[in-house]
Amino acid sequence: MGSLLLREWAGFQQFPSATQNKLIELLSKLKQENVNTLTILVMGKGGVGKSSTVNSVIGERVVTVNSFQSEALRPVMVSRSKGGFTLNIIDTPGLVEAGYVNYQALELIKGFLLNKTIDVLLYVDRLDAYRVDDLDRQIIKAVTGTFGKQIWRKSLLVLTHAQLCPPDGLNYDVYCSKRSDALLKTIRVGAGLGKHEFEDYAVPVALVENSGRCSKNENDEKILPNGNAWIPTLVKGITDVATNKSKSIVVDKKLIDGSGSDDKGKMWIPAVIGLQWLILKWIEGAIKSDIAKDKKPY
Repeated sequence: MGSLLLREWAGFQQFPSATQNKLIELLSKLKQENVNTLTILVMGKGGVGKSSTVNSVIGERVVTVNSFQSEALRPVMVSRSKGGFTLNIIDTPGLVEAGYVNYQALELIKGFLLNKTIDVLLYVDRLDAYRVDDLDRQIIKAVTGTFGKQIWRKSLLVLTHAQLCPPDGLNYDVYCSKRSDALLKTIRVGAGLGKHEFEDYAVPVALVENSGRCSKNENDEKILPNGNAWIPTLVKGITDVATNKSKSIVVDKKLIDGSGSDDKGKMWIPAVIGLQWLILKWIEGAIKSDIAKDKKPY
């Protein structure tokens, strides 16, 4: 479980000037909020573009992406610094193996994150995947069971392969909304969040196109079919999540051991056990009473 040494953010200079200016504004906002270090955890199924998204945000090819290996086999942290600000991005293995949730990958991720703080979770999926099934719900449930419901307060849903023509002649924004809503509903159900509770979480959505075929505007920025420059939009989403009122997720020994992911539920265990004991005693008393009545002579 290796990590890369902290280096100057050289890839920043590879962005077009317009993108650089927007990113500088966003980094300034973070520093105004006393955020000098930002740690981003990137998770999702294999082959959805996690590693490519890491490379796009850094502006360098910092993690390997090829046709024969869609992702890292172990978590890898990439760290870059600029003007007193440190950015850490953690790339992770896919959460599915042979059609099932890869709990071994989750254990690897948990172990890697020990004593680290997650400021933002990028949960990555594909915009051009037209179905949401029970496996998606199971993945969300597994992530929630590992890190607790609070992880979704610090999350951003990232949809890759966003340079597409929607099926059935649908408007691009309408299609994106339908796909996002389907996945957000899955997050709500998989995480066990009530409707009003989920509305309070308000997981935002960002669209990404990592391929070289991505269109560009007059400022040489990569843009989506709706005209949005997606890199600064993604970073703005990350900044908004990082500075929201929810606390970052501290991955300590308590969380690693599984005792911190759902403390609220565990608080009720003694009460439930006590209630069960009272019910059993009541049943026992009722049975003894019935037996005593049966023994009485008529």
